[in-house]
Amino acid sequence: MTKVVVKLPDELAQRAKNAGLLSDSSIQRLLEEAMRREAGRKLMEVADRLHAAGIEPMSDEEIVAEVKAV
Repeated sequence: MTKVVVKLPDELAQRAKNAGLLSDSSIQRLLEEAMRREAGRKLMEVADRLHAAGIEPMSDEEIVAEVKAV
């Protein structure tokens, strides 16, 4: 298990503590949610670049075939 030390402004730390957001499980949940949002944002960036390049989206059948090939 990794231990992380975070420095926060006192007022923010107190508000986060009062909201129950400084527990190990709460911070883990917050980080996992942030990582999912970041992955989604990156996926949308790739989709935008594909669209801008004029690359046609794959059909459902093509996607299934690619997945099965791996």
